[in-house]
Amino acid sequence: MGVRVDRRRSACATMITMTTLRTERVGCGDAGEMDLHVWTPEGGGTAAVLLIQEIFGVGPYIRSVAERLAAAGYVVAAPDVFWRFAPNWEADHTEAGMGASMEKVQQLDFTAAIGDCVAALAHLGAIAPGPTAPGVLGYCLGGTLAWAVAATAAPSCCVSYYGSGVPGMLGLIDQVSCPTLFHFGNADAYIPNEGVEAVGAAIAGREGFVLNVENAGHAFDNHESEMFYHADAAKAAWAKTMAFLGQHLPAR
Repeated sequence: MGVRVDRRRSACATMITMTTLRTERVGCGDAGEMDLHVWTPEGGGTAAVLLIQEIFGVGPYIRSVAERLAAAGYVVAAPDVFWRFAPNWEADHTEAGMGASMEKVQQLDFTAAIGDCVAALAHLGAIAPGPTAPGVLGYCLGGTLAWAVAATAAPSCCVSYYGSGVPGMLGLIDQVSCPTLFHFGNADAYIPNEGVEAVGAAIAGREGFVLNVENAGHAFDNHESEMFYHADAAKAAWAKTMAFLGQHLPAR
C-alpha cells in the first residue's frame, strides 16, 4: 500500500489525484481466492464502485478509470476476472494484444466469472460500508458482466459500456432492480445496431433505465488504444456517467 500521485490525461482532463492503492483477496469458494485491487480516495469515501475490466485485464486503462473515480470521491475495486487461468493478465492495447486477450476470453467460464464479480461486490460492500450498496461499472467484457451482476446481486446502480453480450441477455431485465445506464457506439463493429435497438426497446418505459448512443465505435473510452479511442464520445459518455452516479450513488 502506498500513496500514489497520478498525473495522467484521462478522457476528460488532466488531473492530479491522491489515492491509496492496495490488493485484497476475495474467497471464491473451492476455487481459491481472487485478487481485488482497491483504490481509496484521500480522506476515504462514502460510496463505492466495482469496476470490471475489459479483455485486456486490470492494466493501465482500467487503473486510470479507477483513479478518475477515486478522484471523484469513490472507493473503487477492480477484480482480476481471469484469475482462475491467467492471474494478473495484462495485454497491450494493440492488434496483437487484442488477439491474445480474445484467446483468454475463450477460456473464461462466464458463469463462474459472474459469481466471482458478485463475491467482489459483497467484499467491497464490507470494506467500504456506506449509506448505499456499491455500484457496478464495466467496459466491454466488463460491461456484459456488470449487467449480469446487476441481475444477480443488488448493486445500487449499474453502468455498462459497450457490453457485447448485453443484447443477448435482455431476458434478465426483470431481475434488475437498480438504475442502469448503457453506453454504446453506433459504429461498433462488434455490436450491431440491431442489438442496441433491442436494448432500447427492452428498456422503453422502465424507470431508471437509460440508453446513451455515441457517434463512435467499440471501446471508444479506451484512451490507451489508438484503434478505438474517440475523444469526443469518451468525454460525452463520461459526463453522463458521472451525472448518473451523482444521482444514484453520490460520493461524499
